[in-house]
Amino acid sequence: MKKDAHPKAVPCKIMYQGKVVMETLSTRPEIHVDVWSGVHPFWTGEERFVDTEGRVDKFNKRFGDSYRTNRKK
Repeated sequence: MKKDAHPKAVPCKIMYQGKVVMETLSTRPEIHVDVWSGVHPFWTGEERFVDTEGRVDKFNKRFGDSYRTNRKK
């Protein structure tokens, strides 16, 4: 097997809102996440709106109110 073929795995802390929620191995020492299983609506049973990457804002910027007023009935 070749030496140095794979990146080195180091202990990694998964962070959610500044708190450590999980520890694992990764090539990075810290990973910051927006959603994890402890707050995900599927696992908690709570309804919660998660707008990833500003999709709603992007849609509104592109179409505005014309989408609702000009659609065919």
